[in-house]
Amino acid sequence: MTTLEMHWNPGAEDCSAYTGPPLEVHPLDARTFVLRESLCATWEAPFMYLLVGQERGLLIDTGDVADPGKVPLASTVLGMLPSDARGKLPLLVVHSHSHTDHRAGDPQFEGLPGVRVVPADLDHVREYFGFTDWPNGTAHVDLGGRRVDVLPAPGHSPAHLLFYDQDAGFLFSGDFLMPGRLLVNDFGAYLATAQRIAELLKDRPVSLVLGGHVEKDREGKLLPWQSTVHPGERPLPLARADVVALPAALRGFNGFYSETPDFVIMNPTRNLVAMGMVVVVVLTAIAVMVRRVVRRRRRRQAGASSLAG
Repeated sequence: MTTLEMHWNPGAEDCSAYTGPPLEVHPLDARTFVLRESLCATWEAPFMYLLVGQERGLLIDTGDVADPGKVPLASTVLGMLPSDARGKLPLLVVHSHSHTDHRAGDPQFEGLPGVRVVPADLDHVREYFGFTDWPNGTAHVDLGGRRVDVLPAPGHSPAHLLFYDQDAGFLFSGDFLMPGRLLVNDFGAYLATAQRIAELLKDRPVSLVLGGHVEKDREGKLLPWQSTVHPGERPLPLARADVVALPAALRGFNGFYSETPDFVIMNPTRNLVAMGMVVVVVLTAIAVMVRRVVRRRRRRQAGASSLAG
């Protein structure tokens, strides 16, 4: 039975007074666990996902904190894995994409017995999953009685992946689709991915869309960037409708910023360029005004001098 009653610690304005846990765990069902680093461990507060099969576990993302003393991710995950006659089930560690806030915890898993970490860069992703015509094709991970599809999804990041649990209908979407800022770094790739994923999943069950962050409140407003407190944070899951609506939302994107009730589409590069242009215009205007003031002052001084002469 899937339970959606996920309640996360809202963090604190002053993290020196924070007393909550650095890592929280919520079971979606008996074999699927949502993990989150606290806002006071890292303002990114990313989500990670542990899927357990009969033969091995799959961890999607390792978060933003490398130090196990600050966030004991590896020990927590290994403690949640069941055992069989051989001991703990093996663990495969993968990533939604290569941004640091989704892979910084990798060192906690490296060298551990029974653990395989797939690096997040495109070369390793293509090699491990056997993608010969990236970004086309679908790979599969067999956990034993549980099959997970691996779907290329570039646009936010060149090596972005989505993971689709065939049995439960869970779509683990990373930063590609989440209740927050969808940062479009390659518009053509993002739109192509959105269209491909919507087509691929049109006849399949999608019960939950589970992304990498929550950046909106329950009223649909964006929470402040880099804030360590999230009052009134909206629930994590998105729905099939959001997958279906994404291609049209991207086609209507103005290239800079557009907002829907569930997510905001942004192009960070264009926004930075636009901000830079605004700064240049403002500074130029200020320089022109200063030059005019100086000229007027000089004229007045010159006129006063001629009268005095």
